[in-house]
Amino acid sequence: MARPTHPKHMSPAEFREAGAAVLDWICRYWESIESYPVVSQVEPGEIRDRLPPRPPEKGESFPDIMRDVERIILPGITHWQSPNFFGYFPANASGPAVLGDLLSSGLGVQGMLWSTSPACTELETHVLDWLVDLLHLPDKFRSSGAGGGVIQDTASSATLCAMLAARERTTGFATNRQGTGRGLTAYASSQAHSSVEKAAGIAGIGRENLRLVAVDDNYAMLPDALERAVAEDLRRGRTPFFVVATVGTTSSTAVDPLRRIGEVCLRYGLWLHVDAAHAGSAAVCPEFRWIHDGLELADSYCVNPHKWLLTNFDCDCFYVADRETLVRTLSVLPEYLRNPATDSGRVIDYRDWQIPLGRRFRALKLWFVIRYYGAEGLREHIRHCVALAQDFARRIEKDGDFALAAPVPLNLVCFYHRAGNDITRLILERVNSTGKAFLTHTTLHDKFVIRLAVGSPWTRAEHIERVWHLTKEAAGDVRSAAGPDRGGDGDTSIS
Repeated sequence: MARPTHPKHMSPAEFREAGAAVLDWICRYWESIESYPVVSQVEPGEIRDRLPPRPPEKGESFPDIMRDVERIILPGITHWQSPNFFGYFPANASGPAVLGDLLSSGLGVQGMLWSTSPACTELETHVLDWLVDLLHLPDKFRSSGAGGGVIQDTASSATLCAMLAARERTTGFATNRQGTGRGLTAYASSQAHSSVEKAAGIAGIGRENLRLVAVDDNYAMLPDALERAVAEDLRRGRTPFFVVATVGTTSSTAVDPLRRIGEVCLRYGLWLHVDAAHAGSAAVCPEFRWIHDGLELADSYCVNPHKWLLTNFDCDCFYVADRETLVRTLSVLPEYLRNPATDSGRVIDYRDWQIPLGRRFRALKLWFVIRYYGAEGLREHIRHCVALAQDFARRIEKDGDFALAAPVPLNLVCFYHRAGNDITRLILERVNSTGKAFLTHTTLHDKFVIRLAVGSPWTRAEHIERVWHLTKEAAGDVRSAAGPDRGGDGDTSIS
């Protein structure tokens, strides 16, 4: 039998050369990012059409691969890091975070157990405790007590883990053993993220057993409406068990009144999960910590540094006040994972805090960001973004054609044209078609609303000025094309 040939791997010297080329490419990309249309201009299927139908039989050179990045991949990129990207919520990246992610990839750690890399676990525990200080979170979320934090991929996973733990606490851990969450009901506002509905389906609660609670004129949950919904379910023989309160809803950054919601949860023994995925990062600034008033009443909490705290995707920080309930809900220990450290009970095994078994060394990039910027630098970033959004909001308020659709507490501006939904929709399409900016939309009280979210570390005052002029020009063009007899569906201003 012929001896197998040794596969050719990239040597450290070759990696050093290729890595330098990639870092240089990223730097040039960041330096020229404004030269690209913010949103990719390709048609569906166009990228795949440029790719060969079969994988290569022989390996290709790294320069050839990078040339195809330019030729094939780059045209299909929507530039989330562009200073003119104002859509959705930001997905921040920064130099320190990218370098931390690179180091994580180079180490190639699989941190499912403490024993599989102690530094992976202990750094994560420590950095999550740092974030308790930075955001001024309740002490019960520190690892030194009964609670603690873990890095999930996204807030969707955090919500699901919280719901599962709440389910088991309510059923005495019977659902894990016997299945079915029949009879349980969960609650969130009508403005809560869609991940809550998805979690209800995955957790066996059933999407029909998620109650969407009414909101006030500012789109924040009404605690009295929550209590009525809970009481009604109790009268019907149901078992209320879980409430999601949102700090910074996706549509309008509404902040639910945590204290009053928490008091309802205490009265009825409900698990309160606080989803602060986007807006929670603002609490690094003392003047914005009002968003967390009443958080001490919560059982769990999550915030995404990958949205607004300069840490590239994915990085959701999920906290629980009682880690024993979470671990008991999610832990399965097969013989092949047993080890002396785990058996001693002296270590954290983060595999028990999440849905998957494996996990990346995500704490490195967050550690790099916090150390590089410091609390002061992170506050400057948040304040800068808020100031730019407030500037845009003032322009809307002073303009006779546009109006704000919701309060602007932080860095999201929701606005519409007074001529109505049709005109507002056409304005958004016209702005985005220029390739010079990207905004998204939502609906609030049946009104089509344009969303402008500020979060890129590259965005400056001139970019706000530019998107405002683009919006005004688009409005003029759309109104001219509509003619004097077409006024849309009228002004139904939200007071």
